[in-house]
Amino acid sequence: MARRVVDVLVPVALNQTYSYRVPDDMELKPGDVVGVPLGAREVIAVVWADNHNPDPRLHNRLKDVGEKFDVPSLKAELRHFVDWVANYTLSSRGMVMRMTLRMGEHLGPERVRLGVRLVGEPPQRMTPARRRIIDLLSDGLLHGKSDAAREAGVSTSVIDGLVDEGTLSVEPLPRELPMQPPDADFAQPDFSDQQKTAADSMRALAAADKFQVALVDGVTGSGKTEVYFEAVAEIIRCGKQALIMMPEIALTGQFLDRFEQRFGVRPIEWHSELTPRTRARNWAAVAAGEAQIVVGARSALFLPYADLGLIIVDEEHDQAYKQSDGAHYHARDMAVVRGHIAKIPVVLASATPSVETEVNARSGRYQRVALPSRFGGQHMPHIEAIDLKQGGPQRGHFISPRLAEEVKIAIERKEQALLFLNRRGYAPLTLCRACGHRFSCNICDAWLVDHRFRGRLVCHHCGFSVHRPHTCPQCGAEESLAAIGPGVERLQEEAQALFPEARTLVLSSDLITSIETMRAELNEIAEGRVDIIIGTQLVAKGHNFPRLNLVGVVDADLGLGNGDPRAAERTFQLLNQVIGRAGREQGRGIGFLQTHQPEHPVMKALVASDRKAFYDSEIEARERAGYPPFGRLASLIIAAGDRPGAEGFARQLAAAAPRDESVLVLGPAEAPLAVIKGRYRFRLLVKSTRSFDLSGYLRRWMEQAPKTKGSLTLEIDVDPQSFL
Repeated sequence: MARRVVDVLVPVALNQTYSYRVPDDMELKPGDVVGVPLGAREVIAVVWADNHNPDPRLHNRLKDVGEKFDVPSLKAELRHFVDWVANYTLSSRGMVMRMTLRMGEHLGPERVRLGVRLVGEPPQRMTPARRRIIDLLSDGLLHGKSDAAREAGVSTSVIDGLVDEGTLSVEPLPRELPMQPPDADFAQPDFSDQQKTAADSMRALAAADKFQVALVDGVTGSGKTEVYFEAVAEIIRCGKQALIMMPEIALTGQFLDRFEQRFGVRPIEWHSELTPRTRARNWAAVAAGEAQIVVGARSALFLPYADLGLIIVDEEHDQAYKQSDGAHYHARDMAVVRGHIAKIPVVLASATPSVETEVNARSGRYQRVALPSRFGGQHMPHIEAIDLKQGGPQRGHFISPRLAEEVKIAIERKEQALLFLNRRGYAPLTLCRACGHRFSCNICDAWLVDHRFRGRLVCHHCGFSVHRPHTCPQCGAEESLAAIGPGVERLQEEAQALFPEARTLVLSSDLITSIETMRAELNEIAEGRVDIIIGTQLVAKGHNFPRLNLVGVVDADLGLGNGDPRAAERTFQLLNQVIGRAGREQGRGIGFLQTHQPEHPVMKALVASDRKAFYDSEIEARERAGYPPFGRLASLIIAAGDRPGAEGFARQLAAAAPRDESVLVLGPAEAPLAVIKGRYRFRLLVKSTRSFDLSGYLRRWMEQAPKTKGSLTLEIDVDPQSFL
């Protein structure tokens, strides 16, 4: 009798399943995690379905499933979600499913960790490295082997040598205690009447146990987090799991503290900075239902929850929710999809909702839970525009006299000031005064950014860097290089010259060496050990700085001139969020916008604190142009090692597009960033009506389109967020 055959999805860049025979002594069902041979290696895979009609001629050529892992099966809801995401984004199912199995070789029972303890006499041959280890272990306690080596600054072979000498003994480390469940009633918050009404809505939403989407729409400092915590509390009481998604790992430090204050324990984290062992342990706890609350980045959406009851997307407007490589998905939108499939509520939270979410709330598709006032009676910041055409700084400087005077007053009051510039490094361009030579990347169509702290010129697109020379490589002139334009490092230099007694700190992603460093610097600010914060968009996202009352935006126009259809929306959101850091706990916050365009609709809406006017204008413009959410977009990016190859294939691809009156194919055109990492790039933009099945159209197009060969690549991005 022929043995049972199952179709298995493997985590590689393929859309198809593979058929394997099931050994007689193995019980398998769809969703089980298995090991299967694939070529010369064995890979972790998932049983996707029974194959009831295998080709009998191929049966004896099929390979057997190698092993079944002792982990919970992936539920039908998650498998359906993987299929949906792959179908919508035109990604391979294998690559989407791979995101659910992000524990790699650490799958299965947790390995016993070994520790070392000082038990014997020092060795006869002593070295500085051995001395450091012995001093570290002189407390007689059991230390993790790798932890001890790292702390002492030695290799593990030094420890192994001391074990052989009898100086140290090796013992198993005790297993970590099981996770403590959060307590829904650990600390009841003291809500205002406005917050109480919103919190009641959140509890009702969570208790309803059905799919619906709510937008917690609250100004900065209004207590959105405390309000949606009430939905989490209700889920905890029901014994289910909740996922709280955040756009940046850096946001989680203060957030975890607030969660612990409310629920008595910390939730588990899920992001790229976790160690492999922690990652495997957290994955297993989620799959087994032991971890009730997960706080994570966008990939946490693909975890195999045992009983997911709620998804919260904090700062739902943030660009970081868009995955830009591999499967091009938007985590906010896919969170709504997973909620719909699992029949559970989804909460979106923002002070500046995306236009898509705002339109859904206005139409009634999403419930709006409004928090229009700050908690504790604090006022929203007063905002003024500084017209750089009339009151700009002197040549070679970037802080206007008016802004400098306001910063001086803030420091005298023992308050903090934030100077915001969304540009990393010292200067965006370096040129030679003698011959005009501009320093550009060798393999990208981009200028090299001067990073003065590191003494290097760096490409922000591919990472290429060179030491900043003292002479011009073009003409040989000495000390002729000039920095053009400001970055945050140059801004700090100017601030130190203007306010020599002030303590300054630059917050920029390229200066953060680890998440621990980031959290330590945020604590320094929160504790008042910094007078002037100089930051990029990293400071705009969810941080609470109690003594910060002044925000100066050094170049408010920076994001408006890049041709992006979402430029106005993103500028409004970013500036609103960064100014919203001011005046959250004491005093009256004030924000200054240094701009050459004070009459621009974004600047006028910010100064007037008229959010409705901005959204009215932006929604009308989108609807008139047929842009999302009133139409659909998809981006096709062709890249090759030579320009003619990329352009020629792009033209062939455009010619193969199926004719349809609901679709407009624009291009091909050279991408704004025409060369990245030595590869020439051309773009096609596909535009359709809202109700049109754009993913289906693209799939039909790809079936009849020419195939990529050699170094040619084609990248499809449905609902693109970037137009570079």
